[in-house]
Amino acid sequence: MTVTAHTRYESGLPPLGNLVDGQWRLAGEGFDVRNKYTDELIAELPEAPAETVTEAVRVLDRAARAELLTPADRATVLRRTAELLEERREAFATLMIDEVGFTRSDVDGEIDRAVVTLGLCAEEATRLTGRTASFASSPGQHHRLGFTVRVPLGVVCAITPFNSPLNTVLHKIGPALAGGNAVVLKPSGQTPLTAALLCATLLDAGLPPSLLALLHGVDARVGELLLAEPDIAFYSFTGSTKVGRAIQRGAGLRRTQLELGSIASTIVCADADLDRAVPRIANAGFRKAGQVCTSVQRLYVARSIVDEVTERMVTAATAMPSGDPRDPSVRVGPMISESAATRVSDWLAEARHGGAQVRCGGGRNQSVVEPTVLVEAQSGMRVVDQEVFGPVLTILPFDELTEAIDGANDTPFGLAAGIFTQDIDQALRAARSLRFGTVHLNEPSSSRADSMPFGGVKESGHGHEGPAYAIREVTEERLVTLNPADPG
Repeated sequence: MTVTAHTRYESGLPPLGNLVDGQWRLAGEGFDVRNKYTDELIAELPEAPAETVTEAVRVLDRAARAELLTPADRATVLRRTAELLEERREAFATLMIDEVGFTRSDVDGEIDRAVVTLGLCAEEATRLTGRTASFASSPGQHHRLGFTVRVPLGVVCAITPFNSPLNTVLHKIGPALAGGNAVVLKPSGQTPLTAALLCATLLDAGLPPSLLALLHGVDARVGELLLAEPDIAFYSFTGSTKVGRAIQRGAGLRRTQLELGSIASTIVCADADLDRAVPRIANAGFRKAGQVCTSVQRLYVARSIVDEVTERMVTAATAMPSGDPRDPSVRVGPMISESAATRVSDWLAEARHGGAQVRCGGGRNQSVVEPTVLVEAQSGMRVVDQEVFGPVLTILPFDELTEAIDGANDTPFGLAAGIFTQDIDQALRAARSLRFGTVHLNEPSSSRADSMPFGGVKESGHGHEGPAYAIREVTEERLVTLNPADPG
Protein backbone atom coordinates (compact mmCIF):
# COMPACT_ATOMS: atom_id res chain seq x y z
CA MET A 1 0.00 0.00 0.00
CA THR A 2 0.95 3.67 -0.20
CA VAL A 3 0.96 5.17 3.29
CA THR A 4 -0.46 8.66 3.23
CA ALA A 5 -0.75 11.62 5.58
CA HIS A 6 -3.01 14.62 5.28
CA THR A 7 -0.99 17.71 4.41
CA ARG A 8 -1.91 19.53 7.62
CA TYR A 9 -0.36 16.74 9.66
CA GLU A 10 2.65 15.68 7.56
CA SER A 11 5.33 17.46 9.55
CA GLY A 12 4.04 16.35 12.96
CA LEU A 13 3.25 12.69 12.45
CA PRO A 14 5.21 9.71 13.78
CA PRO A 15 6.35 6.96 11.39
CA LEU A 16 3.34 5.46 9.59
CA GLY A 17 3.93 1.72 9.58
CA ASN A 18 4.26 -1.47 11.58
CA LEU A 19 7.43 -1.61 13.65
CA VAL A 20 9.55 -4.78 13.49
CA ASP A 21 13.19 -4.90 14.64
CA GLY A 22 13.55 -1.15 14.34
CA GLN A 23 12.13 -0.99 10.81
CA TRP A 24 8.80 0.67 9.93
CA ARG A 25 7.05 -1.68 7.50
CA LEU A 26 4.50 -0.27 5.04
CA ALA A 27 3.02 -3.51 3.67
CA GLY A 28 -0.63 -4.26 4.43
CA GLU A 29 -4.17 -3.14 3.70
CA GLY A 30 -4.68 0.50 4.60
CA PHE A 31 -7.08 1.99 7.15
CA ASP A 32 -7.94 5.59 7.92
CA VAL A 33 -7.21 7.55 11.08
CA ARG A 34 -9.52 10.55 11.40
CA ASN A 35 -9.91 13.61 13.56
CA LYS A 36 -12.61 12.70 16.08
CA TYR A 37 -14.19 16.16 16.05
CA THR A 38 -13.99 17.24 12.41
CA ASP A 39 -13.75 13.78 10.79
CA GLU A 40 -10.81 15.14 8.77
CA LEU A 41 -8.39 12.51 7.48
CA ILE A 42 -5.17 12.50 9.51
CA ALA A 43 -3.37 9.53 7.95
CA GLU A 44 -3.69 6.10 6.40
CA LEU A 45 -1.85 3.24 8.11
CA PRO A 46 -1.22 -0.39 7.12
CA GLU A 47 -2.79 -3.30 8.96
CA ALA A 48 -0.14 -5.85 9.87
CA PRO A 49 -0.13 -8.84 7.49
CA ALA A 50 0.12 -12.34 8.96
CA GLU A 51 3.76 -12.72 7.92
CA THR A 52 4.66 -9.46 9.69
CA VAL A 53 3.03 -10.70 12.90
CA THR A 54 4.99 -13.95 12.77
CA GLU A 55 8.27 -12.21 12.00
CA ALA A 56 7.76 -9.68 14.80
CA VAL A 57 7.17 -12.38 17.42
CA ARG A 58 10.16 -14.39 16.20
CA VAL A 59 12.46 -11.36 16.52
CA LEU A 60 11.08 -10.56 19.97
CA ASP A 61 11.44 -14.11 21.24
CA ARG A 62 15.07 -14.23 20.14
CA ALA A 63 15.78 -10.87 21.78
CA ALA A 64 14.03 -11.81 25.02
CA ARG A 65 16.32 -14.82 25.39
CA ALA A 66 19.43 -12.71 24.76
CA GLU A 67 19.04 -10.51 27.89
CA LEU A 68 20.10 -7.38 26.01
CA LEU A 69 19.69 -4.95 28.93
CA THR A 70 20.69 -5.11 32.58
CA PRO A 71 18.15 -3.86 35.14
CA ALA A 72 20.09 -0.60 35.43
CA ASP A 73 20.04 -0.23 31.63
CA ARG A 74 16.27 -0.74 31.57
CA ALA A 75 15.82 1.94 34.21
CA THR A 76 18.00 4.34 32.22
CA VAL A 77 15.95 3.82 29.05
CA LEU A 78 12.65 4.35 30.88
CA ARG A 79 13.88 7.51 32.60
CA ARG A 80 15.21 8.87 29.31
CA THR A 81 11.82 8.12 27.70
CA ALA A 82 10.15 10.22 30.39
CA GLU A 83 12.52 13.10 29.61
CA LEU A 84 11.82 12.86 25.88
CA LEU A 85 8.09 12.67 26.53
CA GLU A 86 8.27 16.00 28.32
CA GLU A 87 10.34 17.47 25.47
CA ARG A 88 7.79 16.21 22.93
CA ARG A 89 4.74 17.19 24.97
CA GLU A 90 3.26 19.38 22.24
CA ALA A 91 3.63 16.69 19.58
CA PHE A 92 1.86 14.16 21.80
CA ALA A 93 -0.76 16.74 22.76
CA THR A 94 -1.60 17.58 19.14
CA LEU A 95 -1.99 13.92 18.26
CA MET A 96 -4.23 13.12 21.21
CA ILE A 97 -6.44 16.18 20.74
CA ASP A 98 -7.03 15.18 17.12
CA GLU A 99 -7.00 11.38 17.01
CA VAL A 100 -8.66 10.79 20.43
CA GLY A 101 -10.70 13.96 20.89
CA PHE A 102 -9.09 14.85 24.21
CA THR A 103 -9.40 18.38 25.51
CA ARG A 104 -6.24 20.16 26.59
CA SER A 105 -6.92 19.35 30.25
CA ASP A 106 -7.40 15.67 29.35
CA VAL A 107 -4.15 15.72 27.36
CA ASP A 108 -2.11 17.34 30.09
CA GLY A 109 -3.43 14.87 32.64
CA GLU A 110 -2.56 11.94 30.36
CA ILE A 111 0.99 13.15 29.74
CA ASP A 112 1.65 14.08 33.37
CA ARG A 113 0.55 10.63 34.49
CA ALA A 114 2.59 8.92 31.77
CA VAL A 115 5.75 10.63 33.04
CA VAL A 116 4.98 9.35 36.55
CA THR A 117 4.33 5.84 35.22
CA LEU A 118 7.66 5.74 33.42
CA GLY A 119 9.45 6.84 36.58
CA LEU A 120 7.74 4.16 38.63
CA CYS A 121 8.65 1.50 36.05
CA ALA A 122 12.27 2.63 36.12
CA GLU A 123 12.34 2.23 39.90
CA GLU A 124 10.84 -1.26 39.74
CA ALA A 125 13.41 -2.38 37.17
CA THR A 126 16.18 -2.15 39.77
CA ARG A 127 14.38 -3.43 42.86
CA LEU A 128 12.59 -6.55 41.67
CA THR A 129 13.41 -9.18 44.28
CA GLY A 130 12.32 -12.61 45.44
CA ARG A 131 11.97 -13.95 48.97
CA THR A 132 13.54 -16.53 51.22
CA ALA A 133 12.07 -19.99 51.70
CA SER A 134 12.13 -22.01 54.92
CA PHE A 135 12.99 -25.70 55.23
CA ALA A 136 12.90 -25.81 59.03
CA SER A 137 9.57 -27.61 59.16
CA SER A 138 10.89 -30.65 57.27
CA PRO A 139 12.84 -33.14 59.44
CA GLY A 140 16.48 -33.42 58.42
CA GLN A 141 16.32 -30.47 56.00
CA HIS A 142 16.80 -27.55 58.36
CA HIS A 143 20.31 -26.90 57.02
CA ARG A 144 19.00 -26.23 53.52
CA LEU A 145 18.70 -22.68 52.24
CA GLY A 146 16.20 -21.44 49.68
CA PHE A 147 15.32 -18.23 47.92
CA THR A 148 13.31 -17.14 44.92
CA VAL A 149 14.25 -14.91 42.02
CA ARG A 150 12.00 -13.16 39.51
CA VAL A 151 12.76 -13.92 35.88
CA PRO A 152 11.12 -12.50 32.73
CA LEU A 153 8.44 -14.52 30.95
CA GLY A 154 9.75 -13.72 27.44
CA VAL A 155 7.40 -12.07 24.95
CA VAL A 156 4.54 -9.97 26.36
CA CYS A 157 1.63 -8.93 24.15
CA ALA A 158 -0.13 -5.66 25.08
CA ILE A 159 -3.51 -4.94 23.49
CA THR A 160 -4.61 -1.45 24.43
CA PRO A 161 -7.75 0.75 24.23
CA PHE A 162 -8.46 4.12 22.61
CA ASN A 163 -9.41 6.00 25.76
CA SER A 164 -5.91 6.17 27.26
CA PRO A 165 -3.56 5.80 24.29
CA LEU A 166 -0.45 6.84 26.18
CA ASN A 167 -0.68 6.10 29.90
CA THR A 168 -2.53 2.77 29.67
CA VAL A 169 -0.04 1.68 27.00
CA LEU A 170 2.80 2.52 29.40
CA HIS A 171 1.12 0.66 32.26
CA LYS A 172 1.45 -2.45 30.10
CA ILE A 173 4.72 -2.10 28.21
CA GLY A 174 6.61 -0.21 30.95
CA PRO A 175 6.51 -3.00 33.57
CA ALA A 176 7.08 -5.61 30.87
CA LEU A 177 10.28 -3.91 29.70
CA ALA A 178 11.34 -3.17 33.29
CA GLY A 179 11.02 -6.89 34.05
CA GLY A 180 13.31 -7.86 31.18
CA ASN A 181 10.71 -8.94 28.60
CA ALA A 182 10.27 -8.11 24.93
CA VAL A 183 6.94 -6.50 23.98
CA VAL A 184 4.58 -6.55 21.03
CA LEU A 185 2.05 -3.72 21.17
CA LYS A 186 -1.25 -3.82 19.35
CA PRO A 187 -2.90 -0.40 19.99
CA SER A 188 -6.49 0.54 19.22
CA GLY A 189 -7.05 1.05 15.50
CA GLN A 190 -8.87 4.26 16.41
CA THR A 191 -5.82 5.82 18.12
CA PRO A 192 -2.66 4.25 16.64
CA LEU A 193 -0.60 7.39 16.11
CA THR A 194 0.01 8.17 19.78
CA ALA A 195 1.29 4.61 20.22
CA ALA A 196 3.57 5.01 17.20
CA LEU A 197 5.05 8.22 18.56
CA LEU A 198 5.60 6.52 21.94
CA CYS A 199 7.40 3.59 20.30
CA ALA A 200 9.61 5.95 18.32
CA THR A 201 10.38 7.79 21.58
CA LEU A 202 11.36 4.55 23.34
CA LEU A 203 13.76 3.73 20.51
CA ASP A 204 15.21 7.25 20.64
CA ALA A 205 15.74 6.74 24.38
CA GLY A 206 18.00 3.76 23.68
CA LEU A 207 15.69 0.74 23.78
CA PRO A 208 17.18 -2.04 21.60
CA PRO A 209 14.92 -2.26 18.52
CA SER A 210 14.53 -6.02 18.78
CA LEU A 211 12.73 -5.67 22.15
CA LEU A 212 9.70 -3.77 20.81
CA ALA A 213 7.23 -4.35 18.00
CA LEU A 214 4.17 -2.31 17.02
CA LEU A 215 1.43 -3.96 14.97
CA HIS A 216 -1.61 -2.07 13.67
CA GLY A 217 -5.13 -3.34 13.03
CA VAL A 218 -8.72 -2.13 13.19
CA ASP A 219 -10.59 -5.36 13.89
CA ALA A 220 -10.03 -8.72 15.57
CA ARG A 221 -7.77 -10.15 12.85
CA VAL A 222 -4.39 -9.00 14.19
CA GLY A 223 -5.40 -9.92 17.73
CA GLU A 224 -6.36 -13.42 16.61
CA LEU A 225 -3.03 -13.78 14.83
CA LEU A 226 -1.23 -12.77 18.02
CA LEU A 227 -3.22 -15.30 20.06
CA ALA A 228 -2.12 -18.00 17.63
CA GLU A 229 1.59 -17.25 18.20
CA PRO A 230 2.89 -19.89 20.64
CA ASP A 231 6.00 -17.88 21.58
CA ILE A 232 3.94 -15.17 23.28
CA ALA A 233 4.00 -15.94 27.00
CA PHE A 234 1.64 -13.29 28.41
CA TYR A 235 -1.31 -11.20 27.22
CA SER A 236 -2.32 -7.90 28.81
CA PHE A 237 -5.62 -6.49 27.57
CA THR A 238 -7.89 -3.57 28.40
CA GLY A 239 -11.27 -3.54 26.70
CA SER A 240 -14.66 -5.22 26.63
CA THR A 241 -15.57 -8.32 28.59
CA LYS A 242 -16.61 -10.03 25.34
CA VAL A 243 -13.15 -9.62 23.81
CA GLY A 244 -11.51 -10.47 27.14
CA ARG A 245 -13.27 -13.83 27.17
CA ALA A 246 -11.99 -14.54 23.64
CA ILE A 247 -8.43 -13.66 24.68
CA GLN A 248 -8.64 -15.90 27.75
CA ARG A 249 -9.86 -18.80 25.60
CA GLY A 250 -7.12 -18.25 23.03
CA ALA A 251 -4.38 -17.89 25.64
CA GLY A 252 -5.09 -21.31 27.12
CA LEU A 253 -2.58 -22.05 29.88
CA ARG A 254 -0.60 -18.90 29.17
CA ARG A 255 -0.98 -16.09 31.66
CA THR A 256 -3.17 -13.01 31.19
CA GLN A 257 -4.03 -9.72 32.83
CA LEU A 258 -7.49 -8.49 31.81
CA GLU A 259 -9.13 -5.14 32.61
CA LEU A 260 -12.65 -5.44 31.24
CA GLY A 261 -16.12 -3.89 31.42
CA SER A 262 -17.48 -1.80 34.25
CA ILE A 263 -20.54 -0.05 35.61
CA ALA A 264 -18.99 2.26 38.17
CA SER A 265 -20.93 3.54 41.17
CA THR A 266 -20.31 6.25 43.73
CA ILE A 267 -22.33 6.68 46.94
CA VAL A 268 -23.01 10.02 48.63
CA CYS A 269 -24.20 9.67 52.21
CA ALA A 270 -26.23 12.29 54.08
CA ASP A 271 -23.20 13.49 56.04
CA ALA A 272 -20.92 13.89 53.02
CA ASP A 273 -18.90 17.05 52.47
CA LEU A 274 -20.61 18.18 49.26
CA ASP A 275 -18.13 20.97 48.57
CA ARG A 276 -15.52 18.26 48.26
CA ALA A 277 -17.66 15.55 46.69
CA VAL A 278 -19.52 17.26 43.85
CA PRO A 279 -16.55 18.69 41.89
CA ARG A 280 -14.73 15.35 42.13
CA ILE A 281 -17.81 13.42 40.99
CA ALA A 282 -18.46 15.77 38.06
CA ASN A 283 -14.88 15.46 36.86
CA ALA A 284 -14.99 11.68 37.29
CA GLY A 285 -18.25 11.43 35.37
CA PHE A 286 -17.49 13.67 32.41
CA ARG A 287 -13.72 13.85 31.78
CA LYS A 288 -12.63 12.20 28.54
CA ALA A 289 -16.32 12.47 27.54
CA GLY A 290 -17.17 9.80 30.10
CA GLN A 291 -15.12 7.23 28.20
CA VAL A 292 -13.26 5.87 31.22
CA CYS A 293 -13.93 2.41 32.62
CA THR A 294 -14.38 3.90 36.10
CA SER A 295 -16.40 7.00 35.09
CA VAL A 296 -19.22 7.61 37.58
CA GLN A 297 -22.33 6.17 35.92
CA ARG A 298 -24.57 5.41 38.91
CA LEU A 299 -24.59 8.08 41.63
CA TYR A 300 -26.40 6.81 44.71
CA VAL A 301 -27.46 9.74 46.92
CA ALA A 302 -29.11 9.72 50.35
CA ARG A 303 -32.72 10.78 49.85
CA SER A 304 -32.49 13.56 52.42
CA ILE A 305 -29.92 15.43 50.28
CA VAL A 306 -30.83 14.23 46.79
CA ASP A 307 -32.38 17.54 45.71
CA GLU A 308 -29.34 19.53 46.82
CA VAL A 309 -26.90 17.10 45.20
CA THR A 310 -28.91 17.10 41.99
CA GLU A 311 -28.85 20.90 41.77
CA ARG A 312 -25.14 20.99 42.52
CA MET A 313 -24.42 18.32 39.90
CA VAL A 314 -26.45 20.22 37.30
CA THR A 315 -24.48 23.38 38.09
CA ALA A 316 -21.18 21.50 37.85
CA ALA A 317 -22.13 19.79 34.57
CA THR A 318 -23.30 22.98 32.88
CA ALA A 319 -20.00 24.60 33.86
CA MET A 320 -18.18 22.03 31.70
CA PRO A 321 -18.57 23.26 28.10
CA SER A 322 -18.57 20.63 25.36
CA GLY A 323 -17.40 20.94 21.78
CA ASP A 324 -14.16 21.43 19.83
CA PRO A 325 -11.28 19.98 21.89
CA ARG A 326 -8.88 22.52 20.35
CA ASP A 327 -10.80 25.26 22.17
CA PRO A 328 -9.01 25.72 25.52
CA SER A 329 -12.30 26.55 27.27
CA VAL A 330 -13.89 23.21 26.33
CA ARG A 331 -13.92 20.58 29.10
CA VAL A 332 -15.80 17.75 27.31
CA GLY A 333 -14.67 16.84 23.81
CA PRO A 334 -16.10 14.42 21.27
CA MET A 335 -16.65 10.73 21.79
CA ILE A 336 -14.46 8.35 19.83
CA SER A 337 -16.91 8.23 16.90
CA GLU A 338 -20.24 9.58 15.79
CA SER A 339 -21.69 6.07 16.02
CA ALA A 340 -20.66 5.89 19.70
CA ALA A 341 -22.32 9.26 20.31
CA THR A 342 -25.44 8.13 18.47
CA ARG A 343 -25.65 5.04 20.69
CA VAL A 344 -25.56 7.20 23.84
CA SER A 345 -28.18 9.52 22.36
CA ASP A 346 -30.42 6.53 21.60
CA TRP A 347 -30.05 5.22 25.15
CA LEU A 348 -31.02 8.64 26.51
CA ALA A 349 -34.11 8.74 24.27
CA GLU A 350 -35.07 5.29 25.52
CA ALA A 351 -34.66 6.43 29.14
CA ARG A 352 -36.80 9.52 28.54
CA HIS A 353 -39.49 7.37 26.97
CA GLY A 354 -39.44 5.20 30.11
CA GLY A 355 -39.94 8.16 32.44
CA ALA A 356 -36.39 9.35 33.18
CA GLN A 357 -35.83 13.10 33.28
CA VAL A 358 -32.84 14.91 31.81
CA ARG A 359 -31.91 17.63 34.26
CA CYS A 360 -29.16 19.03 32.03
CA GLY A 361 -27.40 18.15 28.80
CA GLY A 362 -28.64 15.31 26.66
CA GLY A 363 -27.96 17.04 23.34
CA ARG A 364 -25.72 15.68 20.60
CA ASN A 365 -23.84 17.44 17.82
CA GLN A 366 -22.26 14.78 15.60
CA SER A 367 -19.70 13.05 17.87
CA VAL A 368 -20.15 15.43 20.83
CA VAL A 369 -22.60 14.55 23.61
CA GLU A 370 -23.28 17.18 26.25
CA PRO A 371 -22.58 16.28 29.90
CA THR A 372 -25.88 14.81 31.04
CA VAL A 373 -27.47 14.38 34.46
CA LEU A 374 -30.44 12.00 34.67
CA VAL A 375 -32.99 11.47 37.43
CA GLU A 376 -35.99 9.14 37.77
CA ALA A 377 -34.21 6.40 35.81
CA GLN A 378 -35.11 2.83 36.64
CA SER A 379 -33.55 -0.60 36.58
CA GLY A 380 -34.12 -2.12 33.15
CA MET A 381 -33.00 1.00 31.31
CA ARG A 382 -29.73 0.64 29.46
CA VAL A 383 -28.39 3.86 30.99
CA VAL A 384 -28.60 2.07 34.35
CA ASP A 385 -27.98 -1.59 33.54
CA GLN A 386 -25.33 -1.41 30.81
CA GLU A 387 -22.01 0.42 30.55
CA VAL A 388 -22.80 3.81 29.02
CA PHE A 389 -19.17 4.77 28.32
CA GLY A 390 -20.25 8.32 27.64
CA PRO A 391 -20.85 11.57 29.58
CA VAL A 392 -24.05 10.42 31.31
CA LEU A 393 -24.51 10.30 35.08
CA THR A 394 -27.68 8.91 36.67
CA ILE A 395 -28.72 9.96 40.19
CA LEU A 396 -30.40 7.19 42.21
CA PRO A 397 -31.80 8.03 45.70
CA PHE A 398 -31.50 5.63 48.65
CA ASP A 399 -32.84 5.48 52.18
CA GLU A 400 -30.45 3.02 53.83
CA LEU A 401 -26.77 2.47 52.99
CA THR A 402 -27.45 -1.24 52.48
CA GLU A 403 -29.77 -0.30 49.62
CA ALA A 404 -27.02 1.66 47.85
CA ILE A 405 -24.42 -1.07 48.42
CA ASP A 406 -26.77 -3.76 47.10
CA GLY A 407 -27.57 -1.59 44.07
CA ALA A 408 -23.91 -0.97 43.28
CA ASN A 409 -23.13 -4.68 43.63
CA ASP A 410 -26.03 -5.66 41.38
CA THR A 411 -24.02 -5.78 38.14
CA PRO A 412 -21.81 -8.45 36.56
CA PHE A 413 -18.86 -6.08 36.99
CA GLY A 414 -16.61 -5.02 39.84
CA LEU A 415 -13.83 -2.62 38.89
CA ALA A 416 -14.07 0.43 41.18
CA ALA A 417 -16.53 2.21 43.47
CA GLY A 418 -16.46 5.27 45.71
CA ILE A 419 -18.26 6.51 48.81
CA PHE A 420 -18.41 9.95 50.43
CA THR A 421 -19.12 9.96 54.16
CA GLN A 422 -17.63 11.37 57.35
CA ASP A 423 -18.79 8.35 59.36
CA ILE A 424 -15.93 5.87 59.73
CA ASP A 425 -18.35 3.03 60.48
CA GLN A 426 -20.25 3.63 57.25
CA ALA A 427 -17.00 3.93 55.31
CA LEU A 428 -15.62 0.63 56.62
CA ARG A 429 -18.97 -1.08 56.14
CA ALA A 430 -18.92 -0.05 52.48
CA ALA A 431 -15.29 -1.08 52.08
CA ARG A 432 -16.13 -4.56 53.36
CA SER A 433 -19.39 -4.95 51.42
CA LEU A 434 -18.80 -3.39 48.00
CA ARG A 435 -17.54 -6.15 45.73
CA PHE A 436 -15.12 -4.17 43.60
CA GLY A 437 -11.40 -4.37 42.98
CA THR A 438 -11.04 -0.89 44.50
CA VAL A 439 -13.24 1.00 46.97
CA HIS A 440 -12.35 4.68 47.38
CA LEU A 441 -13.35 6.44 50.59
CA ASN A 442 -14.19 10.14 50.07
CA GLU A 443 -13.21 9.87 46.42
CA PRO A 444 -15.31 8.88 43.38
CA SER A 445 -14.95 5.61 41.52
CA SER A 446 -12.62 7.19 38.96
CA SER A 447 -9.81 8.11 41.33
CA ARG A 448 -6.58 6.43 40.33
CA ALA A 449 -2.99 7.00 41.31
CA ASP A 450 -0.50 5.33 39.00
CA SER A 451 1.44 3.65 41.80
CA MET A 452 -1.55 1.81 43.25
CA PRO A 453 -2.67 -1.73 42.33
CA PHE A 454 -5.53 -1.51 39.84
CA GLY A 455 -7.70 -4.39 38.75
CA GLY A 456 -11.20 -5.79 38.89
CA VAL A 457 -13.24 -8.73 40.09
CA LYS A 458 -16.17 -10.63 38.59
CA GLU A 459 -16.54 -9.82 34.87
CA SER A 460 -14.24 -6.80 35.18
CA GLY A 461 -11.27 -9.14 34.82
CA HIS A 462 -8.28 -10.23 36.88
CA GLY A 463 -4.68 -9.29 37.53
CA HIS A 464 -3.31 -5.88 38.39
CA GLU A 465 -1.80 -2.82 36.79
CA GLY A 466 0.39 -0.42 38.76
CA PRO A 467 4.11 -0.88 38.02
CA ALA A 468 5.09 -2.58 41.29
CA TYR A 469 2.26 -5.10 40.83
CA ALA A 470 2.30 -5.47 37.05
CA ILE A 471 6.01 -6.29 36.98
CA ARG A 472 5.24 -9.37 39.07
CA GLU A 473 2.49 -10.36 36.63
CA VAL A 474 5.01 -10.38 33.75
CA THR A 475 7.76 -12.25 35.60
CA GLU A 476 7.77 -15.71 37.15
CA GLU A 477 9.07 -16.73 40.53
CA ARG A 478 11.82 -19.35 40.44
CA LEU A 479 12.93 -21.21 43.55
CA VAL A 480 16.64 -21.84 44.08
CA THR A 481 17.75 -24.20 46.86
CA LEU A 482 21.17 -24.81 48.39
CA ASN A 483 21.96 -27.89 50.45
CA PRO A 484 25.29 -27.36 52.24
CA ALA A 485 27.21 -30.20 53.81
CA ASP A 486 25.92 -31.16 57.26
CA PRO A 487 28.27 -29.45 59.70
CA GLY A 488 27.69 -32.26 62.19
